[in-house]
Amino acid sequence: MAVHAVTVDVTTPTFVDLPERYYGANKDPQGNEIRFTNYYMTVNGKPRFVIMGEFEFSRVEAWQWEDELIKLKMMGVNVISFYVYWIHHEEHQGEWDFTGRRDLRRFVQLCAKHGLWCVARIGPFVHSETRNGGLPDWLYGQPYEVREDDPGFLKAVDDYYAHVGEQLRGMMYKDGGPIIATQLDNEYEHSSAPWECTTGVANEWVNGGSSGEAYINALKKLALKYGFDTAFYTATAWGDAVTTDSAIPMWGGYPYRPWLFYTPGGGKHPATLEYDYQNFHSSKDMAESKYDMFETNYTPEDCLYACCEMGGGMFCSYNYRFILPWKSVDAMANVKTASGCNFLGYYVIKGGTNPKRDGGFMNESQCPKISYDFQAPLGEFAQTRQSYDRLKMLHLFARSFEDELVTMLPALPAGQNQIDPTDTEPLRWSVRASGHSGFVFINNFQDHVHMPARNGETITITFSDDAVPVTFPNIGIEADENCVLPFNMVLDGVTLAKATVQPVTRVTVGGESLYVFVKPTGMPEPTFTFVDDAITSQGGNEYRCDPAAPIERFTVTQDGAKADIVVLDRAHADKLFVVDLPNGGQVESGCEQALVIAQGAVIPDENGIRLETTEACSKVYTLPAGVLSGNGPSPERVDESGFGVYEVGGAKAEVPFELERKSRTRWTLSINPKDLDGLKNAWVDVKYTGDIGSAFFNGDMIHDNFANGDVWQIGLHEFKEQLADGPLTLYITPLKEGVSVDVDSPMAARSEKVDKETSEIHSVGITPVYEYTLKRWQRA
Repeated sequence: MAVHAVTVDVTTPTFVDLPERYYGANKDPQGNEIRFTNYYMTVNGKPRFVIMGEFEFSRVEAWQWEDELIKLKMMGVNVISFYVYWIHHEEHQGEWDFTGRRDLRRFVQLCAKHGLWCVARIGPFVHSETRNGGLPDWLYGQPYEVREDDPGFLKAVDDYYAHVGEQLRGMMYKDGGPIIATQLDNEYEHSSAPWECTTGVANEWVNGGSSGEAYINALKKLALKYGFDTAFYTATAWGDAVTTDSAIPMWGGYPYRPWLFYTPGGGKHPATLEYDYQNFHSSKDMAESKYDMFETNYTPEDCLYACCEMGGGMFCSYNYRFILPWKSVDAMANVKTASGCNFLGYYVIKGGTNPKRDGGFMNESQCPKISYDFQAPLGEFAQTRQSYDRLKMLHLFARSFEDELVTMLPALPAGQNQIDPTDTEPLRWSVRASGHSGFVFINNFQDHVHMPARNGETITITFSDDAVPVTFPNIGIEADENCVLPFNMVLDGVTLAKATVQPVTRVTVGGESLYVFVKPTGMPEPTFTFVDDAITSQGGNEYRCDPAAPIERFTVTQDGAKADIVVLDRAHADKLFVVDLPNGGQVESGCEQALVIAQGAVIPDENGIRLETTEACSKVYTLPAGVLSGNGPSPERVDESGFGVYEVGGAKAEVPFELERKSRTRWTLSINPKDLDGLKNAWVDVKYTGDIGSAFFNGDMIHDNFANGDVWQIGLHEFKEQLADGPLTLYITPLKEGVSVDVDSPMAARSEKVDKETSEIHSVGITPVYEYTLKRWQRA
């Protein structure tokens, strides 16, 4: 049995407010004030745990926006970041487009409607695997260098900022709007992108910049001119990018890196250091660490560690095709949180689809022309992925217990930040603590390496004042899983000494507090141990969970205090949603809440609660049991834990189709659009062997896919008119073996010779997407 230990310093830490230079207009009209300590963000002095997700609105059809924003809010996201792509709005000089999916103002208004703050990343250069890094083609032929402190370029940016600023007039935090921060040019002097008008011939790149802080300061002056006086500013800090000393430096991490395969000769993807625990607030720990993505121009103790680009997924490039392990995403969130991050930010959290330009495409050449799904938690066709479910559970924890969590400092066990990522022997764990209470974080995922299940581990927490240690015996966790275990946690006056179950959320149900926990997958004896004078429903101060029970509920008392606790298995916890119940017909935070467990996505809005799901008939669990009754279904039964169990849905929809092979590389797929009536959406699922899949209506490409062995999905919601006019053509570019080019002709002729080609569709299916109304709000 392996034994692991760490000592927690119980000295009360001192948190220092960041200097005034970091702030812009950081008060709203009601006087609410955003500030930062060197460790976390505050609102009116109250600590906040920030969860930010990148949602690139112009890559998403506008019909999706509102429901996808609600899904993200239900996931625990409280800030939406978004790039503004100059090329999407001014493809031709002087011709501006802020309509449809480019309607920036409407998107931000929807964020405001649902209580989501925004970070506007306005460039002018943004990269983001878009054409020219987001710069319009017409800049290429101008008599100045882009991304420099040059009067000609800055005049063009002035006009761009003027138009974006006009769209966002009145939307800043100081005006009562949702935009709390601005990011200017992205990764300045660190990265660039191909000029797509020459790439493949000259392989010419957008200028990476050389004007230093003068350029960023010139952009900030222009941004302020057009209204971007936000509470604070952010800057991507990795790679020694130019940040200035008045922007919050932002970090991140990608364990899957397609760009590595564009070096001469390619190579093999290494296991990365993204899954080693760190202490990003300790100069000493970071100096000793193997981590290679945190070189700062400031002292780590002086500024909070915040992220804007943790890999919520990753695109497949032409040279690197892979299926993203969904568990990689929340494993990184676990590691970053344990390492001192109180500001999680994901790129991207919502996948998208590139709009087209006149006569061509908006993609960067290494990527698909149309698809930018990114294997994100929310897919480009509104798919709800396993990573969404798993992140939701971790976000609920961080948001529910933010008052306690953000003031807890990392206590890094010896050697954790020096583990070779290919070494599967050490247990990967760390602690965040304040005084004698805190959380143990355990991660058993590593990219590009198979991690074994862990069993029989013991963790001991000792304290610098010689208080009684806390020991967790017989810890186990399955391969690729992660968990968070509490110690000395106070639940409504009841002290939980330790638990081998993970806290998920604290809610108010029926006027009483309720705590929800989850049993980590692979934990052999999930157990709550309270202080000696506490008494649980099982008698004594311990509650031993049934490892096979999907839902358990018990109470514990101590000196007149009582805590009500629900324990879920992982499958039910992943499907858990916390719904704020209405007050006068409106959904408001701070009111009473309900727990809803359902497959898919629970979407509450001003009208009621909807369920978006791929299950025709679905079981839904709620607490309180009858919360859906009255303007909704009635529960078929109430289980022993007090949850109402509902049967929602009906017969499975059948969407007939006809697949016909037309040539060795082309097929047609015919679907009657009337067969999609009554569905929220439907996805075409194509299993194929080839190099690239491309889909067309009457010669117009509407989607593409780099073959990676996974199912190629195409959403049909926006293509009903095209389906009525004719079939979808599927073209599978073949995989080729023994390729050569014959140049022996005496004339100007060349031809490709191929020994073997493979282009095959193995199967096609249709996945219906249903939407059911679970509850309509009663109006006063």
